[in-house]
Amino acid sequence: MKLLDPVIVGVAQVSQREANPLIAQSPLELMVGAVSQAVLDCGSPEILKSIDSIRVVRGMWGYQNPAQCIANKLGLSQIETGLTSLGGNYVQTLANQSFLDIQSGHLDTIVLTGAECGRTQSRARSAGLTLDWNPVSATPGEAPIGRVQETTQPDIFVGSHRNTRHEAELQRGIQHPIQYYPLFEIALRSAASEAVSTHLERIANLWAGFSAVAKNNPDAWIQREFSAQEISTATEFNRPISLPYPKLMNSNNSVDQGAALIVTSAVKAKQLSIPRDRWIYPHASTEAWDHLYVSERDNLYSSPAIRLAAARLFELTNLDSESFDYIDLYSCFPSAVQIAANEIGLSLSKQLTVTGGLTFAGGPWNNYVMHAIARTATLLRSNPGALALVTANGGLLTKHALCIYSDAPPQRPFMWENLQKEVDSLYRRPVKTSHEGDATIETYTVMYENQSPSVAHTACLLDDGQRTWANILDPDIIASMIASEFCGRSGKIDANGYFTPYN
Repeated sequence: MKLLDPVIVGVAQVSQREANPLIAQSPLELMVGAVSQAVLDCGSPEILKSIDSIRVVRGMWGYQNPAQCIANKLGLSQIETGLTSLGGNYVQTLANQSFLDIQSGHLDTIVLTGAECGRTQSRARSAGLTLDWNPVSATPGEAPIGRVQETTQPDIFVGSHRNTRHEAELQRGIQHPIQYYPLFEIALRSAASEAVSTHLERIANLWAGFSAVAKNNPDAWIQREFSAQEISTATEFNRPISLPYPKLMNSNNSVDQGAALIVTSAVKAKQLSIPRDRWIYPHASTEAWDHLYVSERDNLYSSPAIRLAAARLFELTNLDSESFDYIDLYSCFPSAVQIAANEIGLSLSKQLTVTGGLTFAGGPWNNYVMHAIARTATLLRSNPGALALVTANGGLLTKHALCIYSDAPPQRPFMWENLQKEVDSLYRRPVKTSHEGDATIETYTVMYENQSPSVAHTACLLDDGQRTWANILDPDIIASMIASEFCGRSGKIDANGYFTPYN
């Protein structure tokens, strides 16, 4: 069977800044708008008639089959529908499945889309308003798009609902990304033996570089350049969230953004007379998940999954970390960028984003990578022969997907591999759910409430190599943890799970 070359031929990004939540468009309406703009972007409106499948990245909304609603709005019938589970990796995972479906000839044209309205949802909560976005109308086509009846489940589901929080973590109240990623950050600092002040200055400079890119990205949510000092200094606007991250080092989910990609084959694109300068080829992609439980990972400053996936990606393409003209590393927090760069072999002095990252370009929950791919496509179209690397990350630095793109066709047909078997064979650290006695702090973070320190979470190692977790409430100890390095400090965990350092 002859393999077809999958190509992205249409891309679009949309956003809204409507102040009134009751007037603002719903995520479904943003998706319809993005798909419509992607059709225009490809230069051939006839492509609508060739769409076989619409696949949606799940967001923080209640739609059961948004792809069917989009198809109804666009007047499309006999359309396969798809939906993912939650996770920032699933844009690339969904794209990979679509590339393979096109390559095999299973489908002619596939639309990928997603949208979030976090800003509108936040404003509605603050105003005590209820947003009626759930599709409930029994008459498709007559009601607003946000209220079209959903009578079916998606035809395909991509993703997993597996639990990623260990009981040992949950017992200490640790369950959110804003708690885990700073734990990774301080583990990085400790592994590099960096001073507290030097480390903060370095990551602030890293993020200042991201904001400089966002300034020149027409689709970025915040098109203003911040200095490293502005990013590192806690203020009422840039309030502390979790040590060492103030607000401007966190993903910005308070955005209303949507995006869409149209994927077809080079043969179909030629039949539709889509201009050659619109085509973007995926060359190869690899995927792998680190151990689902953070507690079971060997250390908290590396990612074997990214390392193995990147190495295999370079083997498949005869490329290396120096081969790329454009790079976009998933950037929910600085630790995610640093760990990915370390594992791939990229210098932090390189430009590691094409968008400005989730803080500045916008962090529409699970759909950021679609914006990264759309922006990458735009840049590649203007630089013939260039190569780009895009990475995706879901969960707690857990689920990873990497893909290489170019406007030039690959030397070999699109290739995809999953490295899960290799990752699963790696060491799993034993975990002690509850422990009373001696322990050593491996990494930690301090959580803030109303701009004041509230609790410190610590990952601890025991003499036998097991990992356990403990909290600290003592304000004097927490103040010392903020000002100086506490990794490597020994102490005792009591029966209630509280850690007290030895003098």
